Amino acid sequence: MSDQNPSSEGERLVICIGDIHGYYSKLENLWSNLQSQTNPSQFNNATIIFLGDYCDRGPDTRRVIDFLLSLSSKYPNQKHVFLAGNHDFAFAAFVGALPPPPDGSEFREGWSEYAQSEEREGWYDGDGFKSMHLQGRRWAGLIKVKFNTVKGIDYKGSIYDAAPTFESYGVSHGSADLMKAVPDDHKKFLADLVWVHEEDNISLETAEGLKKCRLIAVHGGLQQGKPVDEQLKLLKAKDTSISKVECLSGRKSVWDIPEELKEYSTIVVSGHHGKLHIDGLRLIIDEGGGYEHMPVAAMILPSMKLVRDIDCA
Repeated sequence: MSDQNPSSEGERLVICIGDIHGYYSKLENLWSNLQSQTNPSQFNNATIIFLGDYCDRGPDTRRVIDFLLSLSSKYPNQKHVFLAGNHDFAFAAFVGALPPPPDGSEFREGWSEYAQSEEREGWYDGDGFKSMHLQGRRWAGLIKVKFNTVKGIDYKGSIYDAAPTFESYGVSHGSADLMKAVPDDHKKFLADLVWVHEEDNISLETAEGLKKCRLIAVHGGLQQGKPVDEQLKLLKAKDTSISKVECLSGRKSVWDIPEELKEYSTIVVSGHHGKLHIDGLRLIIDEGGGYEHMPVAAMILPSMKLVRDIDCA
């Protein structure tokens, strides 16, 4: 779809940015390309939705979060939405930035569901582990199997490839020192991440002209066979009593748009899946997947134009 369609001139831009995974240079290049490939006024007033997974795999998580924190002062007229990815959730769990379970339960009550994986994944059992959410223990653990057969590369410390995140804050992987090394503003950033974002009246270019849609952004997607309203309620509540939040971490279960949304014009946009997948109103924007040799991508609405960090000026 062309971004030159005159029917979209003057429309508010919504820019969805895929998983960054600690690659500061890619983020910087992508941002520069977005600026150069959009109208300056529209860019400066755009809604920017970051789809989650700011940490792990790449070398510069700390610099990535510093960049994201700087945006509100550099671009005061933009609206910035920061979704929680499953990696960010786990990072937050380790450094104590998750809200407590709303039902008053303890995080340790969620360990047993996945206890069969503890030995293989080498869950963290250092300082503070007794009061830690399952995903924090998995994130900081030391996985026994060194090679990730799915991705075809070695694990970087843990099941989450978290070692580079530790190192970006100047501590070794699995060290409790990270809890003190992460600045308070970074912890607040992690604590404030939203699990879902909704917008109405999002413009989208189609063959028939400009169309108004509802947009739901969530890192993994929405599950099939479960009422959407119930899922949205859970996501908005940020219910940390759940050991694994399927809408942030799931794969096959959150790939498609739920049937009940298909009769409405609803865009469901996600990252997470390590793919670029555009199927009607289902948008998955994670071309990089945390791989060093793959680009970080963004999509601009209403034109559905793709912009990558590797684009030439």
